[in-house]
Amino acid sequence: MTTEPTRPEIAQILQDARNIGVFYANPRSSAPAHYVPAYLRSVGYRVLPIHPAHGGTVLHGEPVRESTATLDLPVDVLVIFRRPEALKTHVDEWLAMRPLPTVIWTQSGIRDDDVARQLRNAGITVVQDHCMMVEHRALAVGRIPGT
Repeated sequence: MTTEPTRPEIAQILQDARNIGVFYANPRSSAPAHYVPAYLRSVGYRVLPIHPAHGGTVLHGEPVRESTATLDLPVDVLVIFRRPEALKTHVDEWLAMRPLPTVIWTQSGIRDDDVARQLRNAGITVVQDHCMMVEHRALAVGRIPGT
C-alpha cells in the first residue's frame, strides 16, 4: 500500500491484528500511551509494551520490553506514541524487526510523511495521525474473534 489506508482497510487491520506492540507505552494511567493500550487489551488484543526507561516492569499484563529488538513475539501492528520529530530516529530500529510488523500506526497528532514513505517502501502498511482506540470504537469492530 502506497497511500493512507481507507476506512474499510483500517477496519480490516483492526479485525486481523492480534499482537500489538506499543512503542513508548506509559505506566501513567492518565497518559494516552497507557489508556489506549489498556482499552486495546480489554477488547482482546495482546498488548506488548515497549519503553527503554521501563524495561522489566509489567504493564497491561506483559513485561515491558526495552526496545523492539527485545520483543519475543512478532507484532501485527506497532502503535507509535512518539513526537513526530522523533520518528526519524527510530526508522532503522523498526526496519530491523524480524519479522517486520504488518502495520505501523502513529497515534493522533503524529505524522511524518518521509518516515511513512520509508516504511511503505519496505512493505509495511502505515496509518498516520489516527487514534487506534477511537478508530476501533468508531468502526464497531467489536471484540477480537477467539477472545
